[in-house]
Amino acid sequence: MSKDSAIVAHTISVLVANEPGILARVVGLFSGRGYNIESLTVAETNAKESQSRITIVTKGTPMIIEQIKAQLDRLVPVYRVRDLTVEGPHIERELALVKVKGVGEKRVEALRLADVFRAKVIDAKSDSFVFEVTGNTDKVQTFIGLMEALGLVDVVRTGIVAMSRGGEAL
Repeated sequence: MSKDSAIVAHTISVLVANEPGILARVVGLFSGRGYNIESLTVAETNAKESQSRITIVTKGTPMIIEQIKAQLDRLVPVYRVRDLTVEGPHIERELALVKVKGVGEKRVEALRLADVFRAKVIDAKSDSFVFEVTGNTDKVQTFIGLMEALGLVDVVRTGIVAMSRGGEAL
């Protein structure tokens, strides 16, 4: 496989009108063409202008990613589509709630690792914790992996949010 056809994850940021059905249309574009969405987040970011931002992580060859961007750009009411992966430096973060059940040494070790990962205890019972951990996907995944051996019970993840670095808006 040549470098030009390598399958790579891309983080795509889409500014849309905050109106009913837009998310379904974006997701329909992906499913209708057989593209997978690795991560999806959406929220209103400008109430005054009634705009939402959708952050999508998907994988594909450069040609497929260009097709996805072009098809997203043609959707109404999409205002702007940017591939943060190719545009340069950007920041990505994810949040996870991680429930761990354990007592004794496993409990102490879970708290120690949480401190190392700067995870916050947001709920504590005598035999369990719920941690909040934020960071890039690798950090979140590593924390979850370490908690598996200590009594991992449940995980909820937000998906990736991302923005470009510097003073320019989407």
